[in-house]
Amino acid sequence: MPPIFHFDHALVRAPGASIARGLRIVDRGSPTREGVQGELDAYVAALRAAGVAVEVLPALDDFPDSIFVEDPALVFPEGAIALRPGAPSRFGETPALSEALRRRFDTVLELSEGSAEGGDVLVTPGAVLIGLSARTNGAGAEALKLLLARLGLRGEIVSTPPEVLHLKTDCALLDEETVLATPRLASARAFQRCRVILTPRGEEAAANAIRVNDRVFVGDRFPRTADRLTAAGYDVRMLPCAQIALLDGGLSCLSLRWRDGRSSVASPRP
Repeated sequence: MPPIFHFDHALVRAPGASIARGLRIVDRGSPTREGVQGELDAYVAALRAAGVAVEVLPALDDFPDSIFVEDPALVFPEGAIALRPGAPSRFGETPALSEALRRRFDTVLELSEGSAEGGDVLVTPGAVLIGLSARTNGAGAEALKLLLARLGLRGEIVSTPPEVLHLKTDCALLDEETVLATPRLASARAFQRCRVILTPRGEEAAANAIRVNDRVFVGDRFPRTADRLTAAGYDVRMLPCAQIALLDGGLSCLSLRWRDGRSSVASPRP
């Protein structure tokens, strides 16, 4: 079986005209639709260069945060799970995304209790980690574990520090034994079975990186993290992310990535 970071398909969503009204914990200014579109274009090009077939879904102007398709759903080779976002303004995103998922997956399960967002879910070889946060509560995490079991996957609930928006705000899978994590999340002992590479001080937001096939994508605002990962032997590619960061977004938020068991991963281009 290919490693869990091998992908050949991805879904992204174009930014809507309302994107400047997206949620954020701290207001550091508003992104522009053009700026976000430019970053998304670079992101899509990078995924395609890594051998991933990317489909861009149309914008949802009624939902400013809908570009962050990771939160309303989870996707696996075994099937998809439609989630229940913890932010009320995002409730309508799930039905729109579920329609797209049903066209691509034979099995689409639905979370019917509590709240859970995909940003709180990290897939590792040993378990699918579900982080408790302001967006994912205990009832949602327990219900999600049951749905994962129906797909033949084992869920494990982990605690995250109170100030962490999502589990994957502070971590990323680098390979089958290693995660990139912030010191605050690593100290919470969420990764006792993994080797941990810590983000440098001042570059904590770099932890929201993604491993796609043979490449690790990191935001271009984090050169010391990129150097640290390169020194560890990873093929690092830097992507612009300043605009999406204004909405508390990161690289993992922008796509749903999966491997179709009926096909092989395309050969990446340099």
